[in-house]
Amino acid sequence: MRRAVVAGLALALMVSTAACTRPEADPAATALPLTGDIHTHDPALVVGGEGEPWYVFSTGDVREGLGSPQIRRSTDDGLTWELVGTVWGAKTRPEWAYEAVPGVSNFWAPEVIEHDGTFYLYYSASTFGSNASAIGLTTNTTLDPDDPEYAWVDQGEVLRSVPGETDYNAIDPGVITDADGTPWMAFGSFWGGIQLVELSWPSGKPVAGAEPTTIASRTSPPNAIEAPYLVLRDGWFYLFVSRDSCCRGTDSTYNIAVGRSRNVTGPYVDRSGKEMTMDGGEQLLTSTGDMVGPGGQSVSQGYLAFHYYDAAAGGDFRLEIRELAWDEDGWPVATTREEQD
Repeated sequence: MRRAVVAGLALALMVSTAACTRPEADPAATALPLTGDIHTHDPALVVGGEGEPWYVFSTGDVREGLGSPQIRRSTDDGLTWELVGTVWGAKTRPEWAYEAVPGVSNFWAPEVIEHDGTFYLYYSASTFGSNASAIGLTTNTTLDPDDPEYAWVDQGEVLRSVPGETDYNAIDPGVITDADGTPWMAFGSFWGGIQLVELSWPSGKPVAGAEPTTIASRTSPPNAIEAPYLVLRDGWFYLFVSRDSCCRGTDSTYNIAVGRSRNVTGPYVDRSGKEMTMDGGEQLLTSTGDMVGPGGQSVSQGYLAFHYYDAAAGGDFRLEIRELAWDEDGWPVATTREEQD
């Protein structure tokens, strides 16, 4: 996960942090008071510029019959959300994905990144418990569904995993552009852990001959780690991941961890120096009160988006957005002051 416009993200994060008036020795994140339609899973957040809408793209809903990624929009800086449609319908769905992944009925964990005036939306095609999976790509010149130029154009397969042939699971894409302008895609769920592969512009697909490499993994079965998301800040690459069990309502044990590296290819380590390929990871967010199993995260312009299961609503899933804080050692903080207390 999941999943935001990252061009210029490092600068935006530094500006956001510089503007923060909270004491650096006691940082705390700000949770936005969300209203409207926040029934989202695996949110890919896109924070708009001043006066521009915010968007959240999320896992589809099979009750719609197509399972297309959903689109929500906020016109008041991320406070109030409305469902404004899905990425595709019956006439525009990616038929290749139904052939590549037998039995697929839903599309998961989208990611959205802008490059040179084009929005690249990556999505996952899979079924639960299988690594017969594929990551697809569709593009658009605008995110505004009211724009007459609005049209998603499917670009086909980006990467595929095949049982018995690949030791990873090709879902949960998260894309970043490094300081040199090179795009990279982190992905993975269980199986061989979190992978990283170099992409190329303008195709948005892996460079010729590129092979995925492992950048994070657990040390015991079932290797419960997924939803990678990369952020560049102050010369550090931060790798956010979700760990343990998702999608079980109030029985979920999902939690968010983070590591960092000076190089996009790693090694990523936590505060103690433990590598994320050896079960390392700095705890960022875990269950608190009625908020159960936070995860499926993305970051845009210094804001962290994730889903959780609301114990007060019988375990239904919800969107949460928090403005990240950063401690004096350069580690992100996502807890609110109330949670710290």
